[in-house]
Amino acid sequence: MQERDEYDEDWDPADGDVDDAPPFWFNGQHLPPHARSMGLTHHVPDGALLDFAGSLDSSKRGHKITAWAMLVVFGLPVVFAIMRLVSVIVPG
Repeated sequence: MQERDEYDEDWDPADGDVDDAPPFWFNGQHLPPHARSMGLTHHVPDGALLDFAGSLDSSKRGHKITAWAMLVVFGLPVVFAIMRLVSVIVPG
């Protein structure tokens, strides 16, 4: 058993104030609750993207640039697919 020192008098794990939650900067802390309930974690690609996007801070300029770049990267294929669909429907 460990000896108690002069600093142990203020903290007692039996008090119930022990916080076992990991710090917010650990991976996987920025996922929405519904994503967690679906089983997504930061270990799978979709969960990792959600975790990364959730960790961006809109007050930082670099994070805003990253968010816009992600929007372009993931939105451009949708725009191209719609353009291809329109070109098939409306020949011209």
